[in-house]
Amino acid sequence: MKILESISSIAGKYFAVWVILIAVIAFIVPAPFLVFKGYITILLGVVMFGMGLTLKAVDFKLVITNPIPVIIGVCAQFVIMPITAFLIAYFMNLPAELAAGLVLLGSVPGGTASNVMVYLAKGNVPLSITMTSISTLLAPIATPAIFLLLGGKWMPVDPMAMFMSIVQVIIFPIILGIVIRKFLPKVVDKSITVLPLISVVAIILIVSAVVSGSADKIASAGLTTFVAVMLHNAFGLLLGYLTALVLKLDEGNRRAISIEVGMQNSGLGVALATAHFGPLAAIPSVCGAVWHNITGPILATYWSKRPADQGQMSSGKDQGKKVI
Repeated sequence: MKILESISSIAGKYFAVWVILIAVIAFIVPAPFLVFKGYITILLGVVMFGMGLTLKAVDFKLVITNPIPVIIGVCAQFVIMPITAFLIAYFMNLPAELAAGLVLLGSVPGGTASNVMVYLAKGNVPLSITMTSISTLLAPIATPAIFLLLGGKWMPVDPMAMFMSIVQVIIFPIILGIVIRKFLPKVVDKSITVLPLISVVAIILIVSAVVSGSADKIASAGLTTFVAVMLHNAFGLLLGYLTALVLKLDEGNRRAISIEVGMQNSGLGVALATAHFGPLAAIPSVCGAVWHNITGPILATYWSKRPADQGQMSSGKDQGKKVI
């Protein structure tokens, strides 16, 4: 078990490296990875099941005890990222599928890797976890509604079909994880340190499946899309921080909201794009899976050398060790 824990720790620490490596390999030699194309939804469900196993009632405590930062953060998540994606796609004149894919990436909830990044950045970890949890639970309604409003310019969308997809790959696995944790807490606690390894493996398989199935399209549109994703992520991190700053939240909250807003659940973006719009629309989310996990650690490292609010850090220390 200790060996698995060590491997899991390494997998989580160098997550961005593994994503980049597998994306390059799948691009150069796509054939071996095509087998995973039919399992994208299942693999994402595995990641979300792991998230459910880590959730506790305390993760939602802030909604009652200190709701303002949570409300600000979640609203910023579902306002800044979709609108920014829409504007970037419009002004860069992206092809319809890529534009829709970028807006979809902006419309999904925050990614669970953000919790670890906020911990490393000495931000408000409880706020980060609560934002991830709330935005994820709101996703079945928020993501289809936002995409219908903004992404419908480029691609037709069936909101009900997207709603059902999110419920199946996000809500059901999370609920299952919560239920298992409720009835088998000792078993879950013993295996919790291995979850990052499972999550990393699932995500890199998702990335490999999409890259291998779209290698030719990535070759022609990859650079433009990557630039769009880089701009989207940069604006998310910056505007998330500025929103918290303007609304006079403290430094720990600013860091948490910045990272939460800037880092999206790219795995969900890949799954939804592949299921509803085609592989080309999944490319922005694939690029996001790589880029978000490069800028996140860089920003976290920068902030880790600059003290934030120590009171918040002590309250969030243990929670910062959640799965990716």
